[in-house]
Amino acid sequence: MKTKFIITLLAIGMFSNSTFANNTTTAKDPDKDRVIIYVLKNILGRFHYVQKDLNDDFSEHVYNSFIDGLDPSKRYFTQKDLKEFSQYKYLIDDQLRQSNIDFYKLVYGRFLEKIKGAKDTYRSILAKPFDYNKKEFIDVDYDKVPYAKDPVALRDHWRKQLKLSVLGRIEDAENQQKEKLKKDRTAKTKSFKELEKEARSEVLKNMDDLYIRIEELENSDWYSTFLNSVVSGFDPHTSYMSPRIKSRFDQDMSGKLEGIGARLQKKGIYTHIVELISGGPAWKQGELEAGDIILKVAQGNGEPLDIVGMRLDDAITFIKGKKGTEVRLTVKKKLDGSVKVIPITRDIVELEETFVKSSTVEKDGKKYGIINLPKFYIDFNDANRRDAAKDMEQEIARLKKEGVEGLIVDLRDNGGGSLKTAIEIGGLFIDKGPIVQVKYRGEAPLVKNDSDPKIQWNGPLVVMVNELSASASEIFAAAMQDYKRGVIIGGKQTYGKGTVQNILPINRFYADYPDDLGVIKMTIQKFYRINGGSTQIEGVYSDVSLPSRYSYMDFGERDLEGALAWDKVPQAKYSTTNSYSNFGDVVYNSKQRVMNDVKFQKINEYAKWLRKKQDESKYALSYDMFKKESEQRIEEGKKFKDVFKFESNLTFESPKYELDLFKKDTILEEKRVAWHKNLKKDIYMNEALNVLSELKMNNNHIAVKH
Repeated sequence: MKTKFIITLLAIGMFSNSTFANNTTTAKDPDKDRVIIYVLKNILGRFHYVQKDLNDDFSEHVYNSFIDGLDPSKRYFTQKDLKEFSQYKYLIDDQLRQSNIDFYKLVYGRFLEKIKGAKDTYRSILAKPFDYNKKEFIDVDYDKVPYAKDPVALRDHWRKQLKLSVLGRIEDAENQQKEKLKKDRTAKTKSFKELEKEARSEVLKNMDDLYIRIEELENSDWYSTFLNSVVSGFDPHTSYMSPRIKSRFDQDMSGKLEGIGARLQKKGIYTHIVELISGGPAWKQGELEAGDIILKVAQGNGEPLDIVGMRLDDAITFIKGKKGTEVRLTVKKKLDGSVKVIPITRDIVELEETFVKSSTVEKDGKKYGIINLPKFYIDFNDANRRDAAKDMEQEIARLKKEGVEGLIVDLRDNGGGSLKTAIEIGGLFIDKGPIVQVKYRGEAPLVKNDSDPKIQWNGPLVVMVNELSASASEIFAAAMQDYKRGVIIGGKQTYGKGTVQNILPINRFYADYPDDLGVIKMTIQKFYRINGGSTQIEGVYSDVSLPSRYSYMDFGERDLEGALAWDKVPQAKYSTTNSYSNFGDVVYNSKQRVMNDVKFQKINEYAKWLRKKQDESKYALSYDMFKKESEQRIEEGKKFKDVFKFESNLTFESPKYELDLFKKDTILEEKRVAWHKNLKKDIYMNEALNVLSELKMNNNHIAVKH
């Protein structure tokens, strides 16, 4: 079965089950919908890591997940609707066996009916002021709030949600006025009546923009929501991806795309340029600017296509294209409103923020290197293109040339990526030996080794993690910890995603179907540390735990519904590196510094306060009570205003090879300057450097396989 899978990845990112629908589009191809269901249930049954019975419990999961995916804020369905839907609550498993989608058709059809009346509902509610003297409350914990009893109660639910939004905007406007008056006592102010009217107008505009996006989407988008309700019943990291979503996923994993190199955003009916990607074709061509509006798109000398009012995804398909082809954009310029045609030759665009970057810093007369790795990226379609392992090896070589005496690998917020690159990066720091163990359903674990005896970095190593470091990040951090190759510093524990997903094209199992049926991202393995323990649920516990805003939050794999359980397998054969003569002392010293540091004590206190606020879900909707509660929250929060305010006396600089790049790319230079300023203000980086500066190497500290 292993040979049937071509793409192995590890990532925290999940594709949301909750999207927006088209209130006019119906299923164009019901046979396609049934085909996808038929194939999915067979693929999952044969290849998913967990054998799952399609029973009443599974049926109930799909029932609840799909309805919640369509209506998470309980704005559309009533208890009467739910009573009708409930006839299928324990029958969906039987329907799935028969590739029957009657449940989907009933709920989706009712949803379309509800969407049609939504605009009239919110517009009529926002047409006049609310009663701000009425003593009432809203609970925004929608998992616990019951569905409205009837249409009258549903409208009242809408009213309360919209009133809360308006009150928040009034509060913001009043606070801005107060700040103006502090600076200028003669500044003009607006009355509550004026501010209230403006707030309602802003909320109305936001709702109109939301429903423009809702109306753009099609049956296939909502059917994807249903399919994800089904596949998520196996585990939270198994998901269905439509062809469009798969394209985005590939772009995200590879860090590149083919096109003009511009970030686009839909505002009303227009497609706006938000940002030009540094070094991309549009940036090089020089005429397109952030804020410009694209009106028409032509392929070379072809007839221009009007994209005003077109959904963003469709507009992007016309703007993107193969390297070397020309696209001509008819653009309304932001500065003077003139309209001009801008020809751009498409090229491969690399998304710089995806890739490795490094910095150097001097501390106590010694130079150290910092490598930030945002993702374990790889181009699955082109093995010759850059990937995280190749880039890490090159970046370490560059830092060695600059004479760094210690290295920090920063994996904070790194949600994972390619298993292959995680293993190869682990191998850069040891001689050779196991990095991770992987296990298929019902089989013995397989040990994945680094077989290259070359050590790219044999000096002091610190690995920074936090609660968002997941999957491939956890593989690398766990290996470095088990080998005692480096000190792991950061949040108490990492995210805890110890499963492996593969991408499987559905058409492979239904080859005669003419259209692209999409893919399934499916959990097919669990991975284990070389010491035998799983990182599933538990994650990697830091050698030095630093308090953070997430310290007491419900956060991570352990808080996901349906997450697979922790377990263990036999330990792989490996020897620790014996890298340091003072590992224990360094860890102890750091723990003492953190425990006695007033700033870290304050951060810990802040984390407890955030946890308390996380549990609060009720808001007063009378103006006086809302304002009083808000002022109380602001007052409580004041003592944490400067909780992360910190500035070291260190100077962070780019490695020398980047200096030549800056002459051609000022945007890259600006990004690096901003990053270095943030590193200077990063209390966590400061402690990581303290640890790194204390580590002392043993002689003959090579990790070897037994």
